Amino acid sequence: MQALPQDTLLLTALVFALGLKHGFDADHLSTIDGLIRYNSRANPRWARYCGVLFSLGHGGVVIAVAAVASLAARSWAVPGWMEGFGTLVSVFFLGLLGLANLFAVLLTPSGQEVRVVGVKGRWLGGLQRAGQPALVALVGALFALSFDTLSQATVFALGTGSPGDWPRAAGLGLVFMLGMLTTDGINGLWIWRLLRRADRTGRIASRIMGLTVAVLSLAVAALGVAKYLSPQVGAWMEGSELSVGLGVVGVLCAVFAVAWAFARARFCKAA
Repeated sequence: MQALPQDTLLLTALVFALGLKHGFDADHLSTIDGLIRYNSRANPRWARYCGVLFSLGHGGVVIAVAAVASLAARSWAVPGWMEGFGTLVSVFFLGLLGLANLFAVLLTPSGQEVRVVGVKGRWLGGLQRAGQPALVALVGALFALSFDTLSQATVFALGTGSPGDWPRAAGLGLVFMLGMLTTDGINGLWIWRLLRRADRTGRIASRIMGLTVAVLSLAVAALGVAKYLSPQVGAWMEGSELSVGLGVVGVLCAVFAVAWAFARARFCKAA
Protein backbone atom coordinates (compact mmCIF):
# COMPACT_ATOMS: atom_id res chain seq x y z
CA MET A 1 0.00 0.00 0.00
CA GLN A 2 1.44 3.35 -1.02
CA ALA A 3 2.30 5.92 1.61
CA LEU A 4 0.43 9.16 1.97
CA PRO A 5 2.37 12.46 1.71
CA GLN A 6 4.51 13.05 4.78
CA ASP A 7 4.30 16.85 4.68
CA THR A 8 1.83 17.69 7.45
CA LEU A 9 -0.01 20.47 5.61
CA LEU A 10 -0.30 18.53 2.34
CA LEU A 11 -1.34 15.37 4.19
CA THR A 12 -4.06 17.21 6.14
CA ALA A 13 -5.37 18.88 2.97
CA LEU A 14 -5.46 15.57 1.08
CA VAL A 15 -7.29 13.68 3.85
CA PHE A 16 -9.76 16.55 4.34
CA ALA A 17 -10.44 16.57 0.57
CA LEU A 18 -10.99 12.80 0.66
CA GLY A 19 -13.52 13.35 3.45
CA LEU A 20 -15.30 16.06 1.46
CA LYS A 21 -15.44 13.76 -1.55
CA HIS A 22 -16.66 10.80 0.52
CA GLY A 23 -19.52 12.91 1.84
CA PHE A 24 -20.82 13.23 -1.72
CA ASP A 25 -21.02 9.44 -2.07
CA ALA A 26 -24.37 8.46 -3.56
CA ASP A 27 -25.09 6.18 -0.61
CA HIS A 28 -24.60 9.10 1.78
CA LEU A 29 -26.81 11.38 -0.28
CA SER A 30 -29.63 8.86 -0.64
CA THR A 31 -29.57 7.71 3.01
CA ILE A 32 -29.48 11.23 4.44
CA ASP A 33 -32.34 12.09 2.09
CA GLY A 34 -34.38 9.18 3.48
CA LEU A 35 -33.54 10.02 7.11
CA ILE A 36 -34.58 13.64 6.66
CA ARG A 37 -37.83 12.71 4.91
CA TYR A 38 -38.75 10.36 7.76
CA ASN A 39 -37.73 12.75 10.54
CA SER A 40 -39.51 15.69 8.90
CA ARG A 41 -42.67 13.87 9.95
CA ALA A 42 -41.58 11.83 12.97
CA ASN A 43 -39.11 14.18 14.66
CA PRO A 44 -39.03 17.58 12.86
CA ARG A 45 -36.85 19.17 15.55
CA TRP A 46 -33.85 17.04 14.49
CA ALA A 47 -34.57 16.61 10.77
CA ARG A 48 -32.18 19.33 9.59
CA TYR A 49 -29.29 17.80 11.58
CA CYS A 50 -29.54 14.27 10.15
CA GLY A 51 -26.55 14.84 7.83
CA VAL A 52 -24.33 15.90 10.74
CA LEU A 53 -25.48 13.04 12.99
CA PHE A 54 -25.00 10.47 10.21
CA SER A 55 -21.49 11.78 9.56
CA LEU A 56 -20.52 11.69 13.25
CA GLY A 57 -21.47 8.01 13.49
CA HIS A 58 -19.75 7.21 10.20
CA GLY A 59 -16.61 9.11 11.14
CA GLY A 60 -16.43 7.52 14.58
CA VAL A 61 -16.02 4.10 12.96
CA VAL A 62 -13.31 5.44 10.63
CA ILE A 63 -11.33 6.85 13.58
CA ALA A 64 -11.65 3.63 15.58
CA VAL A 65 -10.68 1.36 12.67
CA ALA A 66 -7.71 3.58 11.76
CA ALA A 67 -6.40 3.41 15.34
CA VAL A 68 -6.89 -0.36 15.66
CA ALA A 69 -5.37 -1.07 12.23
CA SER A 70 -2.36 1.06 13.15
CA LEU A 71 -1.77 -1.00 16.29
CA ALA A 72 -2.20 -4.24 14.32
CA ALA A 73 0.30 -3.03 11.70
CA ARG A 74 3.16 -3.81 14.07
CA SER A 75 2.74 -7.50 13.28
CA TRP A 76 0.67 -7.54 10.07
CA ALA A 77 1.12 -6.24 6.54
CA VAL A 78 -1.53 -5.62 3.90
CA PRO A 79 -1.30 -8.17 1.03
CA GLY A 80 -0.02 -6.72 -2.22
CA TRP A 81 -3.14 -7.73 -4.12
CA MET A 82 -5.40 -5.68 -1.83
CA GLU A 83 -4.79 -2.35 -3.61
CA GLY A 84 -5.74 -3.69 -7.05
CA PHE A 85 -8.77 -5.50 -5.66
CA GLY A 86 -9.89 -2.34 -3.87
CA THR A 87 -9.62 -0.36 -7.10
CA LEU A 88 -11.79 -2.88 -8.96
CA VAL A 89 -14.43 -2.88 -6.21
CA SER A 90 -14.55 0.92 -6.20
CA VAL A 91 -14.82 1.07 -9.99
CA PHE A 92 -17.63 -1.48 -9.99
CA PHE A 93 -19.74 0.35 -7.42
CA LEU A 94 -19.03 3.79 -8.86
CA GLY A 95 -20.12 2.58 -12.29
CA LEU A 96 -23.21 0.92 -10.82
CA LEU A 97 -24.16 4.04 -8.85
CA GLY A 98 -23.50 6.29 -11.85
CA LEU A 99 -25.73 4.27 -14.16
CA ALA A 100 -28.44 3.89 -11.51
CA ASN A 101 -28.60 7.65 -10.94
CA LEU A 102 -28.48 8.41 -14.65
CA PHE A 103 -31.48 6.14 -15.21
CA ALA A 104 -33.21 7.71 -12.20
CA VAL A 105 -32.89 11.14 -13.82
CA LEU A 106 -34.01 9.90 -17.24
CA LEU A 107 -36.94 7.80 -16.00
CA THR A 108 -38.36 10.14 -13.35
CA PRO A 109 -41.32 12.10 -14.80
CA SER A 110 -40.70 15.84 -15.12
CA GLY A 111 -43.32 16.61 -12.48
CA GLN A 112 -41.60 14.53 -9.80
CA GLU A 113 -38.49 15.01 -7.68
CA VAL A 114 -35.42 12.92 -8.54
CA ARG A 115 -34.01 11.03 -5.58
CA VAL A 116 -30.34 10.02 -5.55
CA VAL A 117 -29.96 6.24 -5.74
CA GLY A 118 -27.65 4.36 -3.36
CA VAL A 119 -26.68 0.69 -3.06
CA LYS A 120 -26.39 0.29 0.70
CA GLY A 121 -29.49 2.41 1.11
CA ARG A 122 -31.47 -0.24 -0.76
CA TRP A 123 -30.03 -3.11 1.27
CA LEU A 124 -30.55 -1.33 4.61
CA GLY A 125 -33.54 0.80 3.64
CA GLY A 126 -35.41 0.13 6.90
CA LEU A 127 -32.67 1.93 8.83
CA GLN A 128 -33.75 5.20 7.23
CA ARG A 129 -36.70 5.20 9.64
CA ALA A 130 -34.44 6.06 12.57
CA GLY A 131 -36.25 8.78 14.54
CA GLN A 132 -33.81 9.65 17.34
CA PRO A 133 -30.41 11.42 17.12
CA ALA A 134 -28.51 8.45 18.56
CA LEU A 135 -30.18 6.09 16.08
CA VAL A 136 -29.32 8.37 13.15
CA ALA A 137 -25.66 8.33 14.26
CA LEU A 138 -25.88 4.53 14.57
CA VAL A 139 -27.10 4.32 10.96
CA GLY A 140 -24.01 6.29 9.91
CA ALA A 141 -21.80 3.90 11.87
CA LEU A 142 -23.40 0.84 10.24
CA PHE A 143 -22.90 2.35 6.78
CA ALA A 144 -19.18 2.68 7.57
CA LEU A 145 -18.91 -1.13 7.80
CA SER A 146 -18.18 -1.49 4.10
CA PHE A 147 -15.08 -2.28 2.06
CA ASP A 148 -14.54 1.23 0.71
CA THR A 149 -14.78 2.96 4.09
CA LEU A 150 -12.78 0.37 6.01
CA SER A 151 -10.06 0.32 3.35
CA GLN A 152 -9.88 4.12 3.55
CA ALA A 153 -9.40 3.91 7.32
CA THR A 154 -6.69 1.29 6.80
CA VAL A 155 -4.87 3.64 4.42
CA PHE A 156 -4.69 6.22 7.21
CA ALA A 157 -3.24 3.59 9.54
CA LEU A 158 -0.76 1.92 7.19
CA GLY A 159 -0.01 4.47 4.50
CA THR A 160 1.63 7.12 6.67
CA GLY A 161 4.96 5.39 7.06
CA SER A 162 4.49 5.08 10.83
CA PRO A 163 2.97 1.66 11.65
CA GLY A 164 1.82 1.53 15.27
CA ASP A 165 1.44 5.31 15.57
CA TRP A 166 -2.26 5.07 16.43
CA PRO A 167 -2.69 8.72 17.59
CA ARG A 168 -1.50 9.91 14.16
CA ALA A 169 -3.79 7.43 12.40
CA ALA A 170 -6.76 8.43 14.58
CA GLY A 171 -5.98 12.10 13.91
CA LEU A 172 -6.13 11.49 10.16
CA GLY A 173 -9.45 9.72 10.69
CA LEU A 174 -10.70 12.81 12.55
CA VAL A 175 -9.64 15.12 9.70
CA PHE A 176 -11.40 12.80 7.25
CA MET A 177 -14.55 12.92 9.38
CA LEU A 178 -14.48 16.73 9.48
CA GLY A 179 -14.37 16.87 5.69
CA MET A 180 -17.18 14.35 5.43
CA LEU A 181 -19.20 16.17 8.10
CA THR A 182 -18.93 19.39 6.09
CA THR A 183 -20.53 17.94 2.98
CA ASP A 184 -23.00 15.70 4.79
CA GLY A 185 -24.11 18.58 7.01
CA ILE A 186 -24.61 21.02 4.14
CA ASN A 187 -26.35 18.34 2.09
CA GLY A 188 -28.71 17.63 4.99
CA LEU A 189 -29.64 21.29 5.35
CA TRP A 190 -30.17 21.58 1.60
CA ILE A 191 -32.49 18.56 1.42
CA TRP A 192 -34.41 19.75 4.50
CA ARG A 193 -34.95 23.15 2.90
CA LEU A 194 -36.04 21.67 -0.43
CA LEU A 195 -38.57 19.45 1.35
CA ARG A 196 -40.08 22.59 2.86
CA ARG A 197 -40.44 23.93 -0.67
CA ALA A 198 -41.88 20.91 -2.49
CA ASP A 199 -42.44 22.84 -5.71
CA ARG A 200 -41.03 23.07 -9.21
CA THR A 201 -37.81 24.63 -7.88
CA GLY A 202 -37.08 21.60 -5.72
CA ARG A 203 -37.76 19.22 -8.59
CA ILE A 204 -35.37 21.06 -10.90
CA ALA A 205 -32.64 21.28 -8.25
CA SER A 206 -32.95 17.55 -7.47
CA ARG A 207 -32.64 16.74 -11.18
CA ILE A 208 -29.49 18.85 -11.47
CA MET A 209 -27.87 17.14 -8.49
CA GLY A 210 -28.93 13.65 -9.61
CA LEU A 211 -27.42 14.16 -13.05
CA THR A 212 -24.21 15.61 -11.58
CA VAL A 213 -23.76 12.66 -9.21
CA ALA A 214 -24.32 10.24 -12.09
CA VAL A 215 -21.84 11.90 -14.45
CA LEU A 216 -19.11 12.31 -11.82
CA SER A 217 -19.52 8.72 -10.56
CA LEU A 218 -19.04 7.42 -14.10
CA ALA A 219 -16.11 9.79 -14.72
CA VAL A 220 -14.28 8.73 -11.54
CA ALA A 221 -14.97 5.06 -12.38
CA ALA A 222 -13.48 5.59 -15.85
CA LEU A 223 -10.43 7.22 -14.31
CA GLY A 224 -10.05 4.23 -11.98
CA VAL A 225 -10.16 1.83 -14.93
CA ALA A 226 -7.55 3.90 -16.77
CA LYS A 227 -5.31 3.91 -13.70
CA TYR A 228 -5.63 0.13 -13.36
CA LEU A 229 -4.92 -0.58 -17.04
CA SER A 230 -2.35 2.11 -17.88
CA PRO A 231 0.95 2.49 -15.98
CA GLN A 232 1.26 6.01 -17.40
CA VAL A 233 -2.09 7.09 -15.94
CA GLY A 234 -1.20 5.36 -12.68
CA ALA A 235 2.09 7.25 -12.49
CA TRP A 236 0.32 10.53 -13.17
CA MET A 237 -2.27 9.80 -10.49
CA GLU A 238 0.44 9.19 -7.88
CA GLY A 239 1.09 12.91 -7.58
CA SER A 240 -2.36 14.15 -8.51
CA GLU A 241 -4.68 12.60 -5.91
CA LEU A 242 -5.27 15.93 -4.18
CA SER A 243 -5.93 17.77 -7.44
CA VAL A 244 -8.36 15.12 -8.68
CA GLY A 245 -10.16 14.93 -5.34
CA LEU A 246 -10.48 18.69 -5.07
CA GLY A 247 -11.62 18.86 -8.69
CA VAL A 248 -14.46 16.42 -8.05
CA VAL A 249 -15.44 18.23 -4.86
CA GLY A 250 -15.21 21.59 -6.63
CA VAL A 251 -17.59 20.53 -9.39
CA LEU A 252 -20.07 19.09 -6.91
CA CYS A 253 -19.88 22.16 -4.67
CA ALA A 254 -20.37 24.49 -7.64
CA VAL A 255 -23.47 22.59 -8.80
CA PHE A 256 -24.67 22.34 -5.20
CA ALA A 257 -24.27 26.12 -4.74
CA VAL A 258 -26.05 26.92 -8.01
CA ALA A 259 -28.97 24.64 -7.13
CA TRP A 260 -29.14 26.11 -3.60
CA ALA A 261 -29.05 29.69 -4.91
CA PHE A 262 -31.73 28.88 -7.46
CA ALA A 263 -33.98 27.35 -4.80
CA ARG A 264 -33.32 30.25 -2.41
CA ALA A 265 -34.08 32.85 -5.07
CA ARG A 266 -37.36 31.15 -5.93
CA PHE A 267 -38.18 30.80 -2.22
CA CYS A 268 -37.60 34.52 -1.56
CA LYS A 269 -39.56 35.49 -4.67
CA ALA A 270 -42.50 33.34 -3.60
CA ALA A 271 -42.38 34.81 -0.09
